[in-house]
Amino acid sequence: MRYLIVTGQSGAGKTACVHFLEDQGSFCMDNMPPVMLPRLIEAFSATTIRQNTVTVGMDVRSGEFFDADAAARMISELRNLGHRIDIIFLEASDETLLDRYKESRREHPLTREGLTLTEAIMEERVRLQPLREAANYVIDTTGLRPRALTSLLKKQLGGLSEETPPIRAEVMSFGFKRGLPRQADLVMDVRFLPNPFYMEELRTHSGLDEDVRNFVLEHPNTREFLEKWRDMLRFLIPHYQEEGKHRLVIAVGCTGGAHRSVAIAEEIGAFLRELGLPTEVSHRDLKLEQARWTTPTDE
Repeated sequence: MRYLIVTGQSGAGKTACVHFLEDQGSFCMDNMPPVMLPRLIEAFSATTIRQNTVTVGMDVRSGEFFDADAAARMISELRNLGHRIDIIFLEASDETLLDRYKESRREHPLTREGLTLTEAIMEERVRLQPLREAANYVIDTTGLRPRALTSLLKKQLGGLSEETPPIRAEVMSFGFKRGLPRQADLVMDVRFLPNPFYMEELRTHSGLDEDVRNFVLEHPNTREFLEKWRDMLRFLIPHYQEEGKHRLVIAVGCTGGAHRSVAIAEEIGAFLRELGLPTEVSHRDLKLEQARWTTPTDE
């Protein structure tokens, strides 16, 4: 088990660092008082659940519970006991931190002690010095925007975690008549395919039923369409991962969301699982359509 302590100056990018490590599969806890670290290690040592890494955000936000000198000594003692603990210290120039606080309009933790923002930044730098000296990694984020910081973290910290988890996929069928899913990254419109709704024997079946699936999937246009979409997904997914995307939502839409979109969504879901991606398939409007079929109307 490896423990990663993320600390450093407020506004230097600690939250981005913790989020990055969480996306790499690390178990993360932010703003934990240093005194709780031995208990945390004890708890993980006793559990049967094993994580490759545990990340702990630790900084002056803990107020009176935070003492950098005592924390550095405690971490040294835990290391001597054989625990693998790395300290990641993030910092930036005073000017950069001032600009970031002015832009975000957030309050620096130490201004609650009656210090000005400039004084708070300088005082925090002094208080954190023991942890900086004990750090395995010191990262200066001066002048870095969020994406550049993520790229730097990948270079600096990539070796601390196991291989990046594959992108998680969610495939969702829907009906255009009820609107587009707002969370969709990619939208497939399959309304050009023959509609089983107009087949009397298929109307009250769904894309989960074999007869409707066969009707939809065996059509020549469907076969060609799926072949092109599989090629597109093979191309897109590695590039999404390179850009740091960890979740991909693919929405497949037909008119009502019960026949064509359901069958295609299931097929795309199976394809993504074949690629080794953790994949969930859901059908947003299927139950609504089924209820409509069984509800008497005056029409």
